[in-house]
Parts: sequence; structure tokens; C-alpha cells
Amino acid sequence: MSTAPLREIEMWSPEIVSEQRPDGTWIISRGDPLRDYPDRVTDRLVYWAEKAPDRPWMAERDSSGGWRKISFSETLKAVRSISQMLLQHGLSAERPLLILSHNSIEHALMALGAQHVGIPSSAVSTAYSLISEDCAKLRDIAGQLTPGMVFAQDGPAYQRAIDMVFGPEVPAVVVTEPIDGRECLDFHEVLEIEPTSAVDEAYQKVGPDTVAKFLFTSGTTGSPKAVITTHRMLCSNLEMVTDCYAFMREGGEPPVVVDWAPWSHVASGNKVFNLMIYNGGTFYIDHGKPSPAGMKETIRNLREVSPSWYFNVPAGYEMLVNAMETDDALRESFFKRLQMLMYAAAAMGQHTWDRLNELAVETTGHRIFLGTGLGATETAPFALMCMEEQEIAGNVGIPSQGLTLKLVPHGDRLEARIKGPSVTPGYWRNEKMTKEAFDEEGFYKLGDALRFAVPGDPSKGFYFDGRITENFKLRTGTWVGVGALRAKLVDEFKGYVRDVVLVGENRDELGAILIPFYPKLRELIGDAGGLNDLQVLAHETVRAKMEELLDGHVKQSTGSATRVMRAIFLADELSFDAGEITDKGSINQRAVVRNRDELAESLYNNHDRRVFLARKLREAA
Repeated sequence: MSTAPLREIEMWSPEIVSEQRPDGTWIISRGDPLRDYPDRVTDRLVYWAEKAPDRPWMAERDSSGGWRKISFSETLKAVRSISQMLLQHGLSAERPLLILSHNSIEHALMALGAQHVGIPSSAVSTAYSLISEDCAKLRDIAGQLTPGMVFAQDGPAYQRAIDMVFGPEVPAVVVTEPIDGRECLDFHEVLEIEPTSAVDEAYQKVGPDTVAKFLFTSGTTGSPKAVITTHRMLCSNLEMVTDCYAFMREGGEPPVVVDWAPWSHVASGNKVFNLMIYNGGTFYIDHGKPSPAGMKETIRNLREVSPSWYFNVPAGYEMLVNAMETDDALRESFFKRLQMLMYAAAAMGQHTWDRLNELAVETTGHRIFLGTGLGATETAPFALMCMEEQEIAGNVGIPSQGLTLKLVPHGDRLEARIKGPSVTPGYWRNEKMTKEAFDEEGFYKLGDALRFAVPGDPSKGFYFDGRITENFKLRTGTWVGVGALRAKLVDEFKGYVRDVVLVGENRDELGAILIPFYPKLRELIGDAGGLNDLQVLAHETVRAKMEELLDGHVKQSTGSATRVMRAIFLADELSFDAGEITDKGSINQRAVVRNRDELAESLYNNHDRRVFLARKLREAA
């Protein structure tokens, strides 16, 4: 690890309290209590509209390529007009606002306009409308929520989905062209509505237990579930985050983020979106994404805007690192005022972790703190966070203020459960699923396993130890720890794969389906686009490198449950409709294995040229 100093930032000073019960269960909490927090999310919007009326709250690229910005005072004015319109249309928790849109200023204003007067909103993954052929998940969501209005950024783009799912009695608000066959309000005309006293009266009635929004789980094992998200959950969670990221509190430089993650997902939709409102910061909407094509827009944005806090998934960081190697302007802008980096959704390769540190030192003379955490849609999401400097990636940290972590023995692992004010009261209109989600002491069951970073010392944090439902047994009866092994493999494949899916249940040995990272593979063979993706995967240089890396992995493995003997590339895209991938890029292990049974089976055909075999198997073949 570099000896360069860490850029100094103000962080939390946690006090950990723990006990171990006779049955092996651990109860871990914080001795330092959670500070007071507002009753309503928009309380802080009202505060900043008065305190810093002209400060930009949000910015988005306009058609000319510049940044259009909206200030805190302009935001509050727009929110009140939208609130008036929603009240006039009789929206409520029983008839909420459904948002079909990518991230945009208009999307943000509609959501806040609803929440300001106690009307829940629900941002739905655009994939359910624009990518899905049958809109089955959108139809299911509509059935659960019975929305009273739909917002669509682009009327023509979403008309097919809206016509398939919603009756003509459901009105729509659009920013661009109207939708035929239903009442359709022009967003810009909505902003001209003069709010009445009804808005203020409704705002005063909003309390901590008022439903602020519905967020949907990815639905990888069935229909998406509507997670009830209250104002108490959001506000307490924002105070937890601000305790952790103490450098964001009022009095210092207002925070700036450049963020691409969809607001239909809890990480950005709850945490990042509201964090800027809570702490008076500016949110720059990044219309890029962590893909070879989408990353170009992200890089463009980061050349112009220097974030003080930055989040991405490991694949995004990998591409960002590659770009910064040859782009001095990008590197200078990115690190200029950066105080902290965060990653989530997948394992961070050690080579990426190390190179980020090296680039930061080369640019600023300081290392930049890089951490990760653990949470869920049901925890709003911030639950555990690592703010202790680490030499290797993967420590998800300790519980946030106000939360209690319960670790329950589950075989040879510890199952994580959470209790606190930021935990959901349950699933909308689904008492059975709500009851099943909590244990007898009221702890929400995360479904994740954790292991101590330092055995017996909860103050040193925990490592993710896989999903409880992901693990499986080999034919020998040996359990495979899927989460830890996936993380290890991603690191050992040196950036040539962005994730792996393990197979081998009830077999003698493990195999892996590799999710390729094409930019790195093309770099390996010196190809700038002359070959198609299938030709890249079949290239002899690629094949030789994969076998070399697989052999290196096997040499370091200690037994059959940690040793992958064969691998194969996934040559086509992961499917949203089939639940294989979420908006944020997380991969569902079981869904991929279930849907790709033929590919999984082909792994065990030693004569299939697509399969990479470890040396022992190659020699025997």
C-alpha cells in the first residue's frame, strides 16, 4: 500500500457496543446515539430554499450540451405547483404517482411534488417499459399500486407501455409530446399552476409514518415487491449517512455529486438523491452508465464537473481508471476536490483498488478514501459502512447510528439481520410477505451472510459472505461460499471479466460462467473494433490468457469448494426480463444459472472449444 498520506476528511467516530448470546447470536449496535432528524423529506428543501435560495440543487445537460440548473428556491416553487396539481387530481397512497422516466430534473420535481403533500411516488425501472417486450413486470407493479397518475418524460417513447398497462382513465403528465387517448397534462403548464392553502395544509399533515415512496425490488425470484418507504425511514437514514460522511455537514464546502445510477434503485433514488437536499449540495445528473458506450458520457461529465463524493460500480471504476491513464484533464478534474469514493453492487478487483490509489497520489499527492457498505431496499438503504482505511477491498464496515445488527448462526456462517428507524414496516398490500421478512424480535432478514474481519471483534467490520440462498453443495456435500469465491475470481481474472456466475451444484467440481469485459479483452489482442464480440471471445490470445489465469487461480485454491476447474464466457447480454440483472448492474447468480442451464451444462463438456479448462483437465482431455 502507498505510504502517501490520506486526504484528510471529517468522518464519524463510532462507539461499538456488542454482546454474544449463548446460542452464538451476536447483537451489535452503536453507543453513540442518532441525532435528531426532520419529520419530512422536504423539510430540508424548505430550509435550503430560504438559507441558500440561489444555490443549484440539480443540473442536467440541455440540448446544446451545456448544463441547465435549478436552484433550491426554484425547486421549492416548482414542487408547490406540482403538489397543487396532484391534490386536484385526488392522488393518495391508494392512488400514487407512477414515474416512467430516466433521471431528469422533471422526474425529480414530480417525485418531490408528490412527497411534499403526503402522496407516495414510485419510480419504475425504465427497462420494464422500454426493453421488456410484454411489460409483464410493469403490469404487475400497476396491479399492486393502482396508480392515479403516470409521469413520462418522453410521451411517444413510453406510449406503448402506458397503453398496454393503464386504462384510459389514468391521466399522464409528459414533458415532450402528449400521449393520445387519455387526459395528458403538459409538465411546463403544470409549473404555472398557482398553489393554494391546500398545499400548506397537506404538507403540515405529513409525518414520519407517512409513506414517501414505493421502491420495488428487482423481482429476480418472482414478481417485484413494493417496499414501503416512509418519511421516517428516509430522514433517519439521511442523518445516518451524514453522521458517517461528516464532511458534508453545513459549514463546510457544499457537496457535489455526479451520478448516473437510476432513481428506481434505492442507492441513488434514496441515498444520493436526498443527500444533496439534506446537506444543501448539487446533484449533476450523469446520463452515462458503466458500459463501453455509456462511459463516454460519464467521462465527458467528469472532465467538466469535479465531484466531492463519487459512487460507481466496480466495472465503472475499471473503465474510469483506463480512461484516466491517458487523459490528464479527466484525472485532474476528477481528483480536484474529491473527498471520498464509494463502490457497491459487486466485488472490487484489487488491481482496480490499487490503481485508483496510485492515480490519486500521482495527481494530488494524497490517497482518496475508498469504501463500501451493505444495505438493502428495505433498509433505505444505508445500513453498514466501512470508514476505516483498508489494505484490500471488501470490508462492508459496521452498523450506522440508530441501527442494531443481529448475526444469527446459519450452518457455518452468520446471517445478518437489521433493526432501526430506517427499516421498512413491510411490503405494500402483502401481509404474508411482510411477516416472513422479519424474525420474532422484529429484525429484518437481509438474506446476506457476514464474517468478522477480525474474529470476535465487531469494531473492525465485516466481509460479505454471500447470499444465504446463493450457496450450494458439491456432490461431496461440501458447501460452496458463492459470494466470497465470486469476489476472489473477479480479482484473479485481472479485469478481463466484470463478474462471474458459479455453477456445480451436485457435481464433483466447480465451473464458472464469465461475464466478459470487452474493452480489456480487445486491449489484450490489440483490436480496436475490427472483430465482433464473438470473434474476440474465440481469439486464441484470449483463450490462452483465460487458461493462464485459471491455472493461477487453481494453484492458489485450497480445496474443491474454492477451486474452479473450468470456465466459459457468456456471449450474449444478461436479461432484465428474466431477472438476471438489475438497473444498477448487479447480477443474480441463481437467475443466470436457472436461465442458462444449457450453457452451464456445456461447461462440463471437455471437448467444447468454448470451455477453458484448468491444466490438469487439459492434459487429461
